[in-house]
Amino acid sequence: MGNTNDLSNRINESYSRLSKGQKLLATYITDNYDKAVFLTAAKLGEVVGVSESTVVRFATHLGYKGYPEFQNALEELVRNKLNSIQRMEVTYGRISQSKILESVLHSDADKINTTLEKIDQEAFEIAVNTILNAKHIYIIGIRSCAPLASFMAFYFNLMFDNVHLLQTSSSSEIFEQMVRIGKDDVIIGISFPRYSMRTLKAMEFANNRNAKVITLTDSVHSPMNLYSSCNLIADSDMASIVDSLVAPLSVINALIVALCMKNRKKVAKTLEMLEDIWDEYQVYESDEINYIDDSIKMRYGKIGDTEFNE
Repeated sequence: MGNTNDLSNRINESYSRLSKGQKLLATYITDNYDKAVFLTAAKLGEVVGVSESTVVRFATHLGYKGYPEFQNALEELVRNKLNSIQRMEVTYGRISQSKILESVLHSDADKINTTLEKIDQEAFEIAVNTILNAKHIYIIGIRSCAPLASFMAFYFNLMFDNVHLLQTSSSSEIFEQMVRIGKDDVIIGISFPRYSMRTLKAMEFANNRNAKVITLTDSVHSPMNLYSSCNLIADSDMASIVDSLVAPLSVINALIVALCMKNRKKVAKTLEMLEDIWDEYQVYESDEINYIDDSIKMRYGKIGDTEFNE
């Protein structure tokens, strides 16, 4: 076996000799390695339901010098366990070539339905009120989650004067953009497997400065929830060529609609102002395709008839 499977091999070879608590840890890590990699020994023990000392003994039982060395091995496992090629192989194995469109659309519809069944309505309302009352709103989403963050920020900017979409080319730049975040502000972090450490660090930074933290992620066990006071859960599909973020986008749509409903007068005033600006500067006349006016259709129809008759 290669080094990338070393941790898996150690768990499999030692499983029969593990204590009951250590077996719980082994099972959780095997099934949730992408989440466990972000957890401290204390937090991992809390999630699994064992003591921190049991977690440390588990690491040493597997032959590591301590939890930090074990965590390094876990990071290596995550980096190699589910790379893009493996995601593609999983997809090819479960979708027939002739039914790609049908399979993907049904799968996306299922994710919206399961999200609707399990999302916490109370958490949703808390998120809406928190955003409404925030002095500044920070939004972060990295890699495949960046379009979701941009979409949210676009519509939030129509409703609020204080929206900051964090540009995420490096961790240091993220902190520089958040340097003034405080207790009256909120950050919305969007992250799905494979989770972004930069997003997690941004939320840790905000939490340390007593800002409100809202997460949009895939599970109550997601590491993104470590620092959040409000968790919005939406299904995604990590085992595919591309991440399915249809359900998270639907939750964002719902947030936008809810905020518009509670902020109607301001939104209406902003849209009226924008309509005037769009008309004055012909925003939608040179770079947008409009429906052809009926009178134009008739005119072109007559020209065609004339040319034909001639």
